[in-house]
Amino acid sequence: MQLAEHTVMIVGGTSGIGYAIASAVAERGATPIILSRRQTSVDRALASLPAGARGGTVDLTDAASVAALATAFGPIDHLVYTAGEALELVRVADMTPEIVQGFFETRFVGALSVVRAVAPMLRAGGSITLTSGSAAGRPGSGWALGASVCGAVNSLTRALAVELAPVRVNAVSPGVVRSPLWNNLSDNDREGMYEAGFGLPVGRIGEVDDVALAYVYAMEQEYSTGAIISVDGGSALV
Repeated sequence: MQLAEHTVMIVGGTSGIGYAIASAVAERGATPIILSRRQTSVDRALASLPAGARGGTVDLTDAASVAALATAFGPIDHLVYTAGEALELVRVADMTPEIVQGFFETRFVGALSVVRAVAPMLRAGGSITLTSGSAAGRPGSGWALGASVCGAVNSLTRALAVELAPVRVNAVSPGVVRSPLWNNLSDNDREGMYEAGFGLPVGRIGEVDDVALAYVYAMEQEYSTGAIISVDGGSALV
């Protein structure tokens, strides 16, 4: 399957991995629809995407705003969900119910809410690609929430692949990638994490463009569903 003339909705498509996906599908002749909470973010991203790209806002905590996606942009071919606030590692001793709820609200509940709203408007042969993370299988200290939500998304992906068939549902599981996701870390901690990439089998830290290609694959191939596609530079091996 080629993406030319397809329409790809990317929730969280104004920065980081989401923006890289929007650029990648546009290069392949598809029309990206980028969605974010802030109109200023949408406007900034659209200004640097090719002509024809579309965008809008959605409040993932507002059921009416999410439901409106089903009619605001018409039928689409592919849904990609990459939305998530900048990560902040939280140790168990510092967790509160509010922190836990906030962490899952965008990454898991938001993803499921968008799928419920958008799945019925997917064209035949369409796909859904969610976002997980390598922490599901290899968490570090402070990653209890991150690992939990990644594991939950993995399970959700497999369940949706069965329930929504023949729509293909997959997830991409990135390792550490240079992106705005880590902006809440101190400069020293962030750079130290990036430098650790030199110890990976590939010898470098990941870039958002590396990961975007995995989402393109999930959309273009026609036989894989329920798969968790790992793009981690080989971190699971060392």
